[in-house]
Amino acid sequence: RGAAEPLSPARLGLLGATLTQVFDPAHGGFGGAPKFPPHLALAWLLRRGAGGDAVALAMAEATLDAMAFGGIRDHLGGGFHRYSTDAEWLVPHFEKMLTDNAQLLGLYARAYALTGRDLYRRVALETGEYLLREMRGEEGGFFAATDADSEGEEGKYFVWDPGEICEVLGESEGSFFCEWYGVVEGGNFSEEASGHRTGASILFLSKDPPPDAEARLSPMREKLLATRSRRVPPALDDKRVAGWNALAVSGLAI
Repeated sequence: RGAAEPLSPARLGLLGATLTQVFDPAHGGFGGAPKFPPHLALAWLLRRGAGGDAVALAMAEATLDAMAFGGIRDHLGGGFHRYSTDAEWLVPHFEKMLTDNAQLLGLYARAYALTGRDLYRRVALETGEYLLREMRGEEGGFFAATDADSEGEEGKYFVWDPGEICEVLGESEGSFFCEWYGVVEGGNFSEEASGHRTGASILFLSKDPPPDAEARLSPMREKLLATRSRRVPPALDDKRVAGWNALAVSGLAI
């Protein structure tokens, strides 16, 4: 049902003030842990930003950046996990859902159109490629989700240790990759904080790699993705939900 009253300038101003009040200036997003991708808030902020609201655009960009850099994003396969268990967007619940990725694809595409930032273009393209590669059935419909667990352990499919990285890439390139993506001996998150296994690292970025670094990292990610594809994957929920498929088509069309 539609709203009984139109959204007046006063109501829109109240919405903006509320988002500003709960915005996390240190890590992006709104409120504390756990943090879910705030699809509707970001869509509204981007629309306000397109109309010249610099504060709204800054909040949107800070949140989009944090999610793009954080462990909630699958830096090898594209797409995003369900939510972050911490305020920093590092440790996700590793489930992936069509609803999230369909909407985030559209948001990053809109953000690129508005700002021209290449980071947003890359994230949108990678998310779309992930949906088309891994989440589409033979008839063309999109699957609903993939689980968080594989081999009885949450996140096992997605995490790495330095030895695994260097075995694939060699010592020099492997060390370069580990430095950029925060892969360290002993792991980069605690079991107490996450409930996931320790000793491994979740891939994340502290900043956007400059073009020369990105040119080196891109083929490394392809090699690591090929290696990861040989692991036991999380289970697939292959339902085709019409409304969720509509979101995916809308995201791909932007």
